[in-house]
Amino acid sequence: MLTFINLAAFSGHIGQSLGVTNYLTVTQEMVDRFAQATGDYQWIHTDPERAARESPFKTTIAHGFLTLSLAPKLLSELYRIESVTMGVNYGANKIRFMNTVPVGSHLRMRATLQHTEPQGKGLKATIECLFELEGASKPACMAELISLLFEPGFM
Repeated sequence: MLTFINLAAFSGHIGQSLGVTNYLTVTQEMVDRFAQATGDYQWIHTDPERAARESPFKTTIAHGFLTLSLAPKLLSELYRIESVTMGVNYGANKIRFMNTVPVGSHLRMRATLQHTEPQGKGLKATIECLFELEGASKPACMAELISLLFEPGFM
């Protein structure tokens, strides 16, 4: 895990890797919990028997946004900024879903700090998140995650 002492040190890392997570296995339980949270119960995601019969993947697949929703958790495994007292997931940019994620796949994220800019008493950071599938020639997803980061006394 990378540790930065403050926002200035973090900003000095622009264009550099924040790291690569370990692989995690995408399970049917993860997919089902995401379906419950979003109300998205399409059979391709939640019906393993039908998917085995009718899907070209012969198994259920994760929702694209399930993959993307893992970004904040995975980023927290890669770096921390000691002085930050509050971080806000501000949004995402340039989202591309390039490959399906079948249940049972092994997924990891590679992150790079793309850009920072002052935002009031904080910092707006843009991090490229590339979600890779073990053994696949193309990634599952690429997105730029935008966060607002604040040190003590921002209010």
